[in-house]
Amino acid sequence: MLQSATITSKLQLTIPVKIAHKVGVKSGERVHIVEEDGRIIITPMRQLVEQLAGSIPMPEKWKGRDIDEIIGEAKEEYFKSKYNSK
Repeated sequence: MLQSATITSKLQLTIPVKIAHKVGVKSGERVHIVEEDGRIIITPMRQLVEQLAGSIPMPEKWKGRDIDEIIGEAKEEYFKSKYNSK
């Protein structure tokens, strides 16, 4: 499916609605962005997590929890330990 979009002055991009619906991304959802051979590849984080599922054991404390919640908690722990140890 070929669609066009415009990069704004803040380097932001709006994904065309037909493509967003086709791949199942929604407003506020996190995506993974990578440059590969001069191309920008955008992948829904949920898809990456599903691809990795089962490849490594999931800690019990994370089972059944939302990925954004886990990431937020990990960031909080990291920065708390980083700034409290100085």
